[in-house]
Amino acid sequence: MLASLRIKNLALIDELLWEPGPGFNSLTGETGAGKSILIDALMLLAGERADKSLVRTGETACAVEAGLELAPGPLRRVAAVLEEIGAEPCEGNALLLKRTVTVSGASGVSRQFVNGSPVTLQALKQLGDLLVDVHGPHDHQSLLHTEAQLRVLDACGKTAPLRDGVRKVYDGWQELVARREALTLSEKEREDRLERLRRHASEIADAKLQPDEDLHVDREFRLAHNSRQILEWASALIEQISEGEGAVITQLAHIEKTLVAWQKLDPEIAAWSELNHGAIAQLQELAETARAYSERVELDPAQLAKLEDRMALLHGLKKKYGPMLADVLAHGAEAAAELQALESSDASLAELEKQEVAARKELHTLAEKLTAARRKTAQPLAESITGELRELGFKQAAFSIDLKAKPESAIGRGGADDIEFIFAPNVGEAPRPLRAIASSGEMARVMLAIKTTLAEVDEVPILIFDEVDANVGGETAWAVGRKLGKLGKSHQVLCVTHQPQVAAQGDPHFHVAKSVRDGRTATKLDRLDHPARLRELARMLGGENKESLALAEKMVEGKGK
Repeated sequence: MLASLRIKNLALIDELLWEPGPGFNSLTGETGAGKSILIDALMLLAGERADKSLVRTGETACAVEAGLELAPGPLRRVAAVLEEIGAEPCEGNALLLKRTVTVSGASGVSRQFVNGSPVTLQALKQLGDLLVDVHGPHDHQSLLHTEAQLRVLDACGKTAPLRDGVRKVYDGWQELVARREALTLSEKEREDRLERLRRHASEIADAKLQPDEDLHVDREFRLAHNSRQILEWASALIEQISEGEGAVITQLAHIEKTLVAWQKLDPEIAAWSELNHGAIAQLQELAETARAYSERVELDPAQLAKLEDRMALLHGLKKKYGPMLADVLAHGAEAAAELQALESSDASLAELEKQEVAARKELHTLAEKLTAARRKTAQPLAESITGELRELGFKQAAFSIDLKAKPESAIGRGGADDIEFIFAPNVGEAPRPLRAIASSGEMARVMLAIKTTLAEVDEVPILIFDEVDANVGGETAWAVGRKLGKLGKSHQVLCVTHQPQVAAQGDPHFHVAKSVRDGRTATKLDRLDHPARLRELARMLGGENKESLALAEKMVEGKGK
């Protein structure tokens, strides 16, 4: 759910904090008070496009921030997207979204952040599609897309496992097709490919490469190239420690004599003598190690030339097949494997064709089962949605789900079906695809009916309804409110409404109003307590008076329905 929404310098809003509650939240206020700005703010966080006109007059930037608390299901889906886009993971179940729009010349510059990590607008939209559906005059309606309609149908019919099976078999079949096509070459192409693969495989195999050999050869070359300097250093080190005039060990021997004499006067000096003994031992070990190292160093021009040739070979292979030696080895293995497959392509091609036919057959079988399951689900689902629509004022409405078979060549990861949600609001009107409905009021109520029917399987947790009560009143408005209340049991519902029958059934109830401060108009938002709520409902009923307040009280209590 949306736990908090903070807005700064967006249109009429200078600064506002909104903390909606769970369930059905109603927002009311006079026309033009700024209710739609709250929706605009949420749409920015859902990845909608923005421009500088959103920035409050006189300001250089606006900002919108949201804190969301995610249930386990949405949290898992969000976590997968966060990993994909490289954003910070959620702390616990908290997700933080932020977006800023800065005025820049003739346009606006947008920046977006998820859990503090900068992300692209497309990444923000990925999250928005998972979390928010807006129904009304805003184009963020997931169920208008046929892919989403298929997912809904599969969720209702619990056919998702079948669909997953179709996707898995389809992917396997496509892999077989790609492998077969790679082997199906013209004779000239085949010979050219064979010659190239033989050259690559032979060149890499003849080099007899070892993993990380380039690092080892590079080190050996540097040592051989600087062998004379190394021998000089080793000789100087040994002389300074133990063999030269004034060697360090000779000096330490003199120190030892002093410590022995001193120890006769003060026995505690014995510990100092032990330290001196340790220093002598370590320096002797250092001298012996340097001597042994120098004995392994060879002044061998032939060895140096050999190492130089090996380095050149490795560098050339990495330049052709790298950039790393591991890439060269991998390329050699792949070339050898493809060469073997191509040289025995007749047998391989026959086997691949056999596997491809089997995979295609399995795909058709699973797709047919998925189609049958979808058809079994479609009619009852359409009837349930039609029933909901009639309770929402579409007394003669008809809703249907049109499933059509795709051409055989078009079967894909989602199966063999094309889908279209079809709606006819009135008798005598031709049924039309849901996406073709022009009226935002009609669309909002249709989506409300669908969402109510699909509440148990709908995965989008935050639903926003704007103008859901357009052109309705009386009992239909009560029905709209009841549907929203029912939907609020499984989702967080945010509803902008002009109907007191709808607003009375929301909990909590927020009021949006304009005020003038320091000579400027600003939008403010208040959460209404019970007395303030009654006054607002009375205003919506026609004006605050004794009778309207009494009616408002009955409406909140649920009377008069």
